[in-house]
Amino acid sequence: MLIKQLEAFVEVVRRGTVSRAAEALGVTQPALTARLHALERELGQALFARSGRGVRLTDAGRVFLPHAERALLAIQDGRASIADLASGRAGKLVIGATGSVSSYVLPKVLKRFRTEHPRVELTVRTGHSEQVLELVLAESVELAIVRELRHDDVSVTLLYDDELTLVTHPSHPFARRGSARLADVVAEGLVVFDRASSYYELTQALFVGAGVPPRMIMELDNFEAAKKMLEEGLGVALLPVVAVARELELGQLASVPIVDAGPVHRRMVVIRRNDVGPPGGIASVFLDLLLDMVGSRALAGSPNGAANGTASGLMAGRSAAGWGRRVTVD
Repeated sequence: MLIKQLEAFVEVVRRGTVSRAAEALGVTQPALTARLHALERELGQALFARSGRGVRLTDAGRVFLPHAERALLAIQDGRASIADLASGRAGKLVIGATGSVSSYVLPKVLKRFRTEHPRVELTVRTGHSEQVLELVLAESVELAIVRELRHDDVSVTLLYDDELTLVTHPSHPFARRGSARLADVVAEGLVVFDRASSYYELTQALFVGAGVPPRMIMELDNFEAAKKMLEEGLGVALLPVVAVARELELGQLASVPIVDAGPVHRRMVVIRRNDVGPPGGIASVFLDLLLDMVGSRALAGSPNGAANGTASGLMAGRSAAGWGRRVTVD
């Protein structure tokens, strides 16, 4: 049973004659008649009783009519849904993200996305970068935001540099002095978090590389707990700027430069499977919004623009990397 046959049947009912229906559908009368005959043969019943005045429905035709109308309406709705999906107006999007991204980067992005695309159903799945990578490879998420990883089966778009900063209570001697050295930090002792995360690896590498292994006074499993300890004056910590931007702005915490160490950061990227091609529809709309917002002053909320140095580089990064280029780290 073909769509054109159903359209022919319903249009003849609406117009009352085969000739008017053929004109409305833009086909010849013989072609329309052939479609009706084919439909009747498939159903095994005559749908119309024909006379010199036109046609009228048989009992079989009257029974079949509402089903044909519903079928055509369902097809019309399906076409509209596909158009909405292609344009990003509706559909479902499942994305993956690391914990820090989902807590401190995505909320403002998702709020704007939901405002602009209220018919899109969003799901966010979180984990460490390696765990989220597995979700991408298993096609459980369409795209994901993770630290830069090496894998032959994923393509990436560069997103932003996730910088770590030494954070203390505003009354801490480091904050009053306005700087610290690595040896000072070791003597003070570090609040660290989540040994399975790359942040822990970055912190270790900074001190070990300088020949001054860090001394840890407290180990926690999340950023929020670490910030609360610092607000109580318990030690110092290397935390992502994006995670402490609000507290820095409010004066609840202070960022202290380490004078004998360079920037500590990791590159964040958006990943997709290589074999699914460039993002389209909803995924493309979300990626464009993400690139437009991430790194902006509105997102970071940093009073001195510390987390705002990547905005212009993000768009350039997307252009330079593109989908299909594999970016690796040593």
